[in-house]
Amino acid sequence: MPATAPPDLLTLYPALGALHPLLARLTPMTVPAGTRLFRENDPCQGFPLVLVGEVRVSRSAANGRELELYRVTPGEMCLVSSAGLFADQPLTAHGVSTCDTTLCLLSPPDFHAALGNEAFRSYVLGLFAARMADLTGLIEAIAFQKLDSRLANALLGHGQQRKTTHQALADELGTVREIVTRLLHRFERDGLVELSRESITIRDSAGLRALAAGQGG
Repeated sequence: MPATAPPDLLTLYPALGALHPLLARLTPMTVPAGTRLFRENDPCQGFPLVLVGEVRVSRSAANGRELELYRVTPGEMCLVSSAGLFADQPLTAHGVSTCDTTLCLLSPPDFHAALGNEAFRSYVLGLFAARMADLTGLIEAIAFQKLDSRLANALLGHGQQRKTTHQALADELGTVREIVTRLLHRFERDGLVELSRESITIRDSAGLRALAAGQGG
């Protein structure tokens, strides 16, 4: 009897179609929001295949600050996990589910066996390259954009109101809450936004866009 893939797995990760012997060993698991799926400096336990939900991958500093690197959604790849498996080295970041998340875990031996298949190998390397491009953009943003421009950009693209906290924005931007709070109060004084509890309402979209482009203040 042929192996049965978990629901949607082959639709999201079509390169697994040629790896039928491995599919029988992939069992979906569902975790609630806030579950830590892997930790920095731990050995990589496998190659995650997200079916439903989202995983936030971040680096932590000794002072407690965090920098979000990227998020893994259905059909995408975790660069940190694949790098750990490629090099057989500890993980360099941690992953936490942002909502109820269903995923399968391709074990390290199965991952290395799957790399022997040309279609799977090309697929993984293509996703790896795309993730590297994302990280290059993040590094460029951190190195070359002013924090006020990055904060303005983070507020755009969510409609007239973004439901979030100052701490969440600080984590997203890789800085501390006090700096984000100070900048948001400056934005409010300048008439760009209106602040309320866990909510930021945009009052001057054009002004925020100019600031995001580096043309403000």
